Amino acid sequence: MAEVLVYVDHVDGAVRKPTLELLTLARRVGEPVAVALGAGAEATAATLAEHGAVKVLTADAPEFADYLVVPKVDALQAAYEAVSPVAVLVPSSAEAKEIAARLAVRIKSGIITDAVDIEAGDEGPVATQSVFAASYTTKSRISQGTPVITVKPNSAAVEAAPAAGAVEALSVSFSEKATGTKVVSRTPRESTGRPELTEAAIVVSGGRGVNGAENFSLIENLADSLGAAVGASRAAVDAGWYPHSNQVGQTGKSVSPQLYIASGISGAIQHRAGMQTSKTIVAINKDAEAPIFDLVDYGVVGDLFEVVPALTEEVKARKG
Repeated sequence: MAEVLVYVDHVDGAVRKPTLELLTLARRVGEPVAVALGAGAEATAATLAEHGAVKVLTADAPEFADYLVVPKVDALQAAYEAVSPVAVLVPSSAEAKEIAARLAVRIKSGIITDAVDIEAGDEGPVATQSVFAASYTTKSRISQGTPVITVKPNSAAVEAAPAAGAVEALSVSFSEKATGTKVVSRTPRESTGRPELTEAAIVVSGGRGVNGAENFSLIENLADSLGAAVGASRAAVDAGWYPHSNQVGQTGKSVSPQLYIASGISGAIQHRAGMQTSKTIVAINKDAEAPIFDLVDYGVVGDLFEVVPALTEEVKARKG
């Protein structure tokens, strides 16, 4: 059976959820071969095997941590040349998309970014994308070379599918450009204890209607009661009420959770572009004519300062 390369996103051996979703999609097309790089690469093998990886190619070298992107591209290219896969699947994070794009240029292949589904086709894998601010759904395939496809988080279910997961060392020769951009410092991001925004199954976002940074505690309390991530509209971020790292929208992050709750967000196209592929959308807004109500599954016309605390208490009561 044909093999599919899956680039592994992990932190010191802890595999992140989007990679496990990629393994689910990869099994539709062929046999998943995972590529894990950097510190803790070998520690990923058990998890990857549990979710369908027939083989795990690992490599560790100082270059992966000390320099930006290019060493990882060198390694993924080496894996591509060793395996000759029918497709290369990569998570749709900012760094991984750059790796995917550079790889596609090197191997003279086409690239599809931010896919939300992948299926086998007669002439190669077919990717589904949500485009033009999620107003349309398209199906595409690469017509030249081996498809390189990046996939948005929460696009597939994580499924256990035990496989061999044989670990093999990947031999990597770094190019001259691999050491061109050196990492000179790192600052750990302060942990909130909440899920990563782009990976969360539930996202609660606040917008202009929250009316101040001090009121975002309402949004945070609801999010914490649901085990959710916190998002913000561009208006809220531009006003300085919440960090840009939490912005959902065209110039922020794209999310596709199982449940998205928009509080005090009007639903401008910029925001809709970042959340419209959410499986279930709930909006709370006192303006019954707000554009956000055009795309929701459930809408609440009311004052968020009354609705959100009441909803939070109801969630806590049902869980408690």
